[in-house]
Amino acid sequence: MRKTEARERPILRSKVFLYITEFFSGMAVMAAELGASRLLAPYFSSSQIVWTIIIGTIMIALALGAVFGGRWADRNPDPDRLYRRILIAAVWISLIPLAGKYIILLVSGLLIVTVSTNFLIIAAFISCMLIFVPPLFLLGTVTPGLNKFATDSLDDNASVVGRLSACNTVGSILGTFLPTFVTIPAAGTFVTFLIFAGMLLVLPLVYFISARTRLVASAVSVVVFVGSAIVSPLTGFAFWENKATLAYEGESIYNYLQVKNLADRTILSTNVLFGVQSVTMKSDGLTGMYYDTALAAPALADHADSALILGMGTGTYARQLKRYYPKMRIQGVEIDGGITRLAGEYFDEPSDIPVSTYDGRAWLAASRDKYDVIMVDAYQDITIPFQMSSDEFFSMVRRHLNPGGVMVVNMNMISDGQGSINEALQTTIANVFNGACRVGTTYTADVPGTTNRELFAKAPTGKESKRLADPVTPCDDSWRRTGGIDTVGEPVTSTMLRDTTAESLVETTLRRTGDQDLAAYMGEVAGRMKAVRDPSPGSGDQSLILTDDHAPVELLGMKAIDQLIAEQAGPYRTILREQGIRGLLKAVR
Repeated sequence: MRKTEARERPILRSKVFLYITEFFSGMAVMAAELGASRLLAPYFSSSQIVWTIIIGTIMIALALGAVFGGRWADRNPDPDRLYRRILIAAVWISLIPLAGKYIILLVSGLLIVTVSTNFLIIAAFISCMLIFVPPLFLLGTVTPGLNKFATDSLDDNASVVGRLSACNTVGSILGTFLPTFVTIPAAGTFVTFLIFAGMLLVLPLVYFISARTRLVASAVSVVVFVGSAIVSPLTGFAFWENKATLAYEGESIYNYLQVKNLADRTILSTNVLFGVQSVTMKSDGLTGMYYDTALAAPALADHADSALILGMGTGTYARQLKRYYPKMRIQGVEIDGGITRLAGEYFDEPSDIPVSTYDGRAWLAASRDKYDVIMVDAYQDITIPFQMSSDEFFSMVRRHLNPGGVMVVNMNMISDGQGSINEALQTTIANVFNGACRVGTTYTADVPGTTNRELFAKAPTGKESKRLADPVTPCDDSWRRTGGIDTVGEPVTSTMLRDTTAESLVETTLRRTGDQDLAAYMGEVAGRMKAVRDPSPGSGDQSLILTDDHAPVELLGMKAIDQLIAEQAGPYRTILREQGIRGLLKAVR
């Protein structure tokens, strides 16, 4: 077959088209990378682990593309072949919105019954390899090929490489900012893939039409692109959901958002495979969810006049506080304005509760207000943000509590045992609230029928503070180093031992709310209260303390998810082992 040289194509003689190709190629790579994070997030989360997998696999693809692209350009410097590869890459990317979610679910379904550990890591890696490596490998071949066609002599080779690199970099910059701040918030992930695939597709179309070659392949590519553009938006990330109950599916700048309207409740999810972000029951009274157990916080606190909710979500906890403590002053903080908007539209969030659209930790750093109750219910997808799990963060929360105030933390995965995420969180919080001067400040209560655990930690009461300030036996929590365990010889025992008894919880709740049902439920909550062991120096507890410098909550969270999957998928793995694939398919029907 006769080879086509670059000088035979009039469109390549000025080299402008080559630089334009490099620009849009760089843009498409970064847009695909950011789109990958949003495509995978509803299934695997958007944690640093998933980002690492995305970046790593894409770098592998680009590196291999550069190697093979250079080899192919030297062996056969035919621009037709280069633009054919760009054509294939563009079409492939345009099909990701249509086929990507099915590939992810197929991979997840196969692995969930075969893999015992690191499910999310393996599933995300394989999905990324299947969906994104092929087109980005092809785009990785672009720069070596363009360098071959743009270089006339070694005298200006460095200048050509510099200009190509600049075009690629500028395109990459736009490919980074446009999806994040424009296309994904405005039109969604699926349309974002189509927009950048369309821009990339224009390049080979213009090239082949000007050369009057590969016209059939160009026409087929356009048909495939248009077909994907029409069909892809018809099915969402959770395409299997009942359309009658799926009230909303969309995306914000931070999250995938799904609202389901069921007969007895309305549900917000930011992940289609694991967990529920927020639930609002349609009946009055107790919800049967973790919010009910968390209502012990106002009864454990010395006063119940104010509350701060970090991770407001759709406002269910705020609504429960308003119902039982109508005079309480409540402030909400929610980083995702999209969730706040849905809260007012679908979840009847109380309009008289101010909600700041801000990161919880940044809001605390900027505020001087103190509260009787602080609820920490902040999750990024299915993982805890590391900056809201550290010694420094919980120390900040403690400083924003009134004397005798209580922090309640929703821990959404019951994962116990050595090396578990809950062991690390509980040890960190107990260490912070004990400080150097107290013990017995922290208790937990598991929520029946769920994977939630509520943790309660109490700040020093007024009497405790006076005792600690006694000039004869003074004690100052500043003696404890950040991330360290430093306890005095005779610490003060917190009032939580008394406050968590059924008698105290019931009496305080009844006195403050006058609600018999809630008071009776608090008696049941008291039966689930368990003291968190006080950390001690020299016991190995030091290694469990989470700090801003070392808080591997994502890896610990992955272990908890593996444990949850093992429990849920165990019966299906047994069926697969004993009855084979036919038995498994029969069981899941």
